Amino acid sequence: MVRDDEIIGWASNEKELREDATAHAEMLAMQRAARHLGKWRLSDVTMYCTLEPCAMCAGAMVNARLGRLVFGAGDPKAGAAGSIFDLVRFPGLNHQVEITTGVLERECAEILSSFFADLRRDGRVGRRRSTRNRVGG
Repeated sequence: MVRDDEIIGWASNEKELREDATAHAEMLAMQRAARHLGKWRLSDVTMYCTLEPCAMCAGAMVNARLGRLVFGAGDPKAGAAGSIFDLVRFPGLNHQVEITTGVLERECAEILSSFFADLRRDGRVGRRRSTRNRVGG
């Protein structure tokens, strides 16, 4: 989560760690950014993601009035920002999020493949969670 060239929130997927289906990186990052800013409206914030958000995260982005979403890899199984449907830009909703897709797509796909291979192998991700540039949580 970036505002005025400053990282204001950062997270990784913690579903397995927390045993919580809602602990997606996007959800946690938005919570931390809102806490950092002291407001829930994120209209002047850009979120950078490795993977296209799911419907839950896309809905939260609309509700948080996120200004911009940038992601690398599309998600043909659950993507809600253009792959399966486009919730973040649905004209019937009260807010639409500006999006940029395909940024470092190959690199993002490799990171995701490694993440899920680790998860399938032993039920957890083998890498330690980084706290570099982490704000608010």
